[in-house]
Amino acid sequence: TAIEAGNKTRVVLNLVAAVSHSIRTENNLVVVDIGGGASSGSTASSPGTASVARSSGAAASSVDGIDFRRGDEGKAEVIIKLSNDDAVVDMRTEGNKLVLEVLDSELDGSLARKLDVADFATPVKSIETTSKGNNVRIEVDAVGDYDHLAYQLDNSYVLEVRPMTRQEIELAKQEKRIFTGDRLSLNFQDIEVRSVLQLLADFTGLNMVVSDTVTGNVTLRLKNVPWDQAMDIILRTKGLSMRQTENVVLIAPTQEITSWEKNELEAKKEIRDLAPLRSELIQINYAKAEDMANLLKQEGNQLLTPERGNVTVDVRTNSLLVQDTGEKLEEIRELLAKLDIPVRQVMIESRIVSATDDFMKDLGVRLGATQDKNQEIGASRFGTVTGSLPGLDWDTNPTPRLVDNGDLLVDLLPAASFGGIDIVLGNIGAHILSLELEAMQQEEKGEIISNPRVITSDKNTAIIKEGVEIAYQSAADGGGTDTEFKEAVLKLEVTPQITPDDRVLMELSISKDAATLVAGSAEPAISKQEVETTVLVDNGETVVLGGVFERTTSKAEGKVPVFGDLPYVGFLFKQTRTVDENRELLIFVTPKIIRESMKLQ
Repeated sequence: TAIEAGNKTRVVLNLVAAVSHSIRTENNLVVVDIGGGASSGSTASSPGTASVARSSGAAASSVDGIDFRRGDEGKAEVIIKLSNDDAVVDMRTEGNKLVLEVLDSELDGSLARKLDVADFATPVKSIETTSKGNNVRIEVDAVGDYDHLAYQLDNSYVLEVRPMTRQEIELAKQEKRIFTGDRLSLNFQDIEVRSVLQLLADFTGLNMVVSDTVTGNVTLRLKNVPWDQAMDIILRTKGLSMRQTENVVLIAPTQEITSWEKNELEAKKEIRDLAPLRSELIQINYAKAEDMANLLKQEGNQLLTPERGNVTVDVRTNSLLVQDTGEKLEEIRELLAKLDIPVRQVMIESRIVSATDDFMKDLGVRLGATQDKNQEIGASRFGTVTGSLPGLDWDTNPTPRLVDNGDLLVDLLPAASFGGIDIVLGNIGAHILSLELEAMQQEEKGEIISNPRVITSDKNTAIIKEGVEIAYQSAADGGGTDTEFKEAVLKLEVTPQITPDDRVLMELSISKDAATLVAGSAEPAISKQEVETTVLVDNGETVVLGGVFERTTSKAEGKVPVFGDLPYVGFLFKQTRTVDENRELLIFVTPKIIRESMKLQ
């Protein structure tokens, strides 16, 4: 690579291996012999050349001193005194050590030692200097989070190691870049920054504009690094910044670019403050116009131009009258178009069933038998099936999806504990469930008390009530009595939330109130059973709620007059019937997401 820098021309030869070389001058030519056994008397030095031949085994430079200083805010400075400013220093990181290697140099024996500088309270703990072949190796042991910078001033090579604050550490993590450019190698001594930038522009083919205020020289040695990383290092070292617009790159000092951007923002602000105001009526279709207006007026969101923009709600037409600049009106229209969308709806279908114990056991067996391979029918809670419904295929080893608390092929719900409400989750097909409940009524094992359905929007509560209001007399303030009412109802309250994967998260609240008489009081007492829970189900999946029991006990006697009262033989002429029946209320809740295609149908 050849490049001109001021009144100097620099030629860099990248070799695949370290070989001997020599430089000589023939008339107006400079000849470089590589690998040909350079003669000791024909070497010549060229200013700016990184590698120079040695004669009679003498080193090209030497390390004359190593000094350590503590700067402001815990900064460490390692200063290496060199015999001349042509010495090449290779800096790299090895683990937690910063390694400086002065190439083709010799070290005085008195400097080969280890300096312990831990007491200076800097990131640097020790500095060890040794000779390694023809080079001088300086290992700087640093600990903690730190930032380092190396530069050369005449015959002094300075390494600065500065501790990083917590804010700088977090910012560094956020700004950590991944460099992906083509790799290159650069080795320059005291070259103009503008020349290096020109070299990078030629290498990448970028359209580059460099400000006139970019000045100064830089010394660098980079081996096989991405070009964008090399660019970043050069810019950071010289306090420069880069801005790219399409395929043009602008490079200038950071303060200059910051000033440009600040002036540009101030100009935009002045234009915005002077821009004429326009008024526009925006129709809100699905949301409440008042809610949208509150969002636009919310402090800190900068949706309206400060002290100029205004929004008014027309409740009658559910519209917004917005007054602002044309640019802001366009932004507001785009925002409202994204927010003013129809809310998805859910149909909550419930079946309230009064069933006998026998039916609950039978339903558990038969729903388990309808489990198929796709789990579209049947309650996945059940274990291995021993029987099936005619004409239905079933999987003999369905995978349980809820914890098995007992022989669930016998009981639909766990063993009842009076006063509690139990919940079972199962993917029961609506058609199969309807057939089972119809068969239950025909077999007189239960009855469907009600089958309410309600449609509600996402995150809005739907309430279903079933029961009576009990009238009772109470004393009035001015004397006499008043008729008042108390509810004794079965209440189901559901708040659905549709998840992004089309499942339904339901907040369920179930209460069963029953009236009981209290001795000495005309006002009926209300016995309550309540449960609140949250379940996540698939679309169309059924939640079974049980545990609300009703017990009926009766005793009836029939006899033949006179004969039924005879002693000893009277039992032959009479009949006693005792009825003790337990019934349970089962609540089947099935959420179904209403899609646009369903609405059209």
